[in-house]
Amino acid sequence: MWKAEKNHKEKRCEDFSSLTILNNIKKMENESFRDRITTVDDEGKRKWIYAKKPKGKFTNYRTYLSYVLLGILFLNPWIKIGGEPMLMFNIITRKFVLFGQVFWPHDFYLFALIMITFVVFIVLFTTIYGRVFCGWICPQTIFMEHVFRKIEYFIDGDYKHQLQLKKQKWDFEKIAKRGFKYSLFYLISFIISNTFLAYIIGADELWKIQTEPLSQHLVGFLSLVIFSWVFFFVFAWFREQVCLIVCPYGRLQGVMLDRNSLVVAYDYIRGEGRAKYKKNEDRKKENKGDCIDCNQCVDVCPTGIDIRNGTQLECINCTACIDACDFMMEKTNQPKGLIRVDSENAIAENKPNTFSTRSKAYTAVLVLLVFIIIYLFTLRGSMEATILRTPGTLYQEQENGIISNLYNVKAINKSNKDLKLTFEVMEIDGTIKMVGSDTLYLPKGESSQQAFFVNIAKEKLPTRSTKIKIGIFSSGILVHENKTTFSGPAEIN
Repeated sequence: MWKAEKNHKEKRCEDFSSLTILNNIKKMENESFRDRITTVDDEGKRKWIYAKKPKGKFTNYRTYLSYVLLGILFLNPWIKIGGEPMLMFNIITRKFVLFGQVFWPHDFYLFALIMITFVVFIVLFTTIYGRVFCGWICPQTIFMEHVFRKIEYFIDGDYKHQLQLKKQKWDFEKIAKRGFKYSLFYLISFIISNTFLAYIIGADELWKIQTEPLSQHLVGFLSLVIFSWVFFFVFAWFREQVCLIVCPYGRLQGVMLDRNSLVVAYDYIRGEGRAKYKKNEDRKKENKGDCIDCNQCVDVCPTGIDIRNGTQLECINCTACIDACDFMMEKTNQPKGLIRVDSENAIAENKPNTFSTRSKAYTAVLVLLVFIIIYLFTLRGSMEATILRTPGTLYQEQENGIISNLYNVKAINKSNKDLKLTFEVMEIDGTIKMVGSDTLYLPKGESSQQAFFVNIAKEKLPTRSTKIKIGIFSSGILVHENKTTFSGPAEIN
């Protein structure tokens, strides 16, 4: 009797140990997704992603937005404001244009401030609203998901047909489909490369490359070819690896996100434990969660992750999994929103997400940063000038009682057109005599300097050292004012 009881206890201990080991193994398997990215298999080789074609409300919204953004992207280089493109980043000539405002090398401090402000804006925006930029606005995602992958769906079919085509031998059908698809891919890549180059050198220069003899623009033509093959490589083969490996923003999201950030998340409180759907069953009585383990959220993911494992590096918040899950919830007569845009804390506490004080404060900072950028633009005039008395010179007194001082002016043209500047003494009677030309010619984006005399009658000077204001005019319009001092004889006092 005692021996039998002992054997029974030993058997229970063995069963418990085995169960513990099995649970640990299962836990390790569930956590194995953290060991590597989803596009790499156990042998370290590239695992190709065949994403199912998504359908649903959010997919439609993204599609409409992508069409608008693509229109803006391709039209921007051809839209001009005051003779300048809306956006241009010419690294070669160090000329940058933002919304028609030209930034030359001497404006880099202002350009840098705007860029820093923009980076802070992105960080704060991501902290509150998550990685929305990646899934909805990023050009890489828009081109991949709404241009190239749509072409792939049209030619190769949905993901199961693509898998079948991959395994299919190289017969006429496969060669024709591959040839047609990659020809379209390269054609679109060539169009993108033209647009990309237009943002660098401007639409006018691009038009010359496109219309004038090749021999006159060999470097420009080679740039188009190189860019086109780069884009073809990215969208035909490299694909989601850009987001996972190259893009620094994806890597930084782990630092910027916290448990209050809005992300695409799976409601594990409601969804676990997972079980296949059975018609007319009461899942609550069976202690089953709402997740029917259909794997649709994984099938539609363009980076191949399982969102049920939580927020991951590969997730770009494209919301395709939300549409797929909502469709299945509707089919099984369960509430939608098992996968939704929410915060980790809201899901853990099983309550609706609220716009917290922290979120309000960050949003206020975002609005403030936008106004700072606008203010920085308004501070910047069409030109900048410094007028100083020439060092080491004294005033000159002429026979007719006129006192003369010699000045140097250094001016920078920040506008997008050449300027011819004239100078006048303001708020006191006086004349200006330029040394050399009567006007200061200032090409766009360049600086120049010139000397001139200021002549003022002795009786007009109230003190020995009088503050005067000199106005700088272009085509009769006052473009700048500069204050300086005018020196006169000691007996004026």
